[in-house]
Amino acid sequence: MPFEFRVNGRIDRPVTEVFDAVVNPDQLSRYFVTLGGISGPLVAGATVKWWGEVPVQVEVVEKNERIVFRWDAMVAEGDDPYQTRVELRFQSLDDGATMVTIAEKGCRENEQGQKGSYVNCEGWSQMLACMKAWLEYGINLRQGYYLSELSGKPALEPQA
Repeated sequence: MPFEFRVNGRIDRPVTEVFDAVVNPDQLSRYFVTLGGISGPLVAGATVKWWGEVPVQVEVVEKNERIVFRWDAMVAEGDDPYQTRVELRFQSLDDGATMVTIAEKGCRENEQGQKGSYVNCEGWSQMLACMKAWLEYGINLRQGYYLSELSGKPALEPQA
């Protein structure tokens, strides 16, 4: 069975604000896709570029509920390219906060697929932490976090 994972986090903001923080390129580029930005909003049927170079093919956008997209998986040199499927779900909680769940599936059943799933799981967990810090406290946790951000090159894999 292909590798897949799910992460979630509670953001102490209304679902409309949390959802907008993902679909709105001005917001997402302030706390997650900080280097290179985003070429446009997440709209069903659109292909946008994150970090100035990573194509994200948006399949579904259900306002304040769900976003589904596909993007290129990490592959070893010489391997055939393929895509994984990412689904973000937004659940309004009774206390006015929002639970965000991010699931990614489709990583191949090989060493590179396993590595890619670990790297992306780490990245989505960090995205949730960064979103929480940004929306609740106005803090950009990614600023200066990666060596790549200091060098001006996007980090698509962990730095050695």
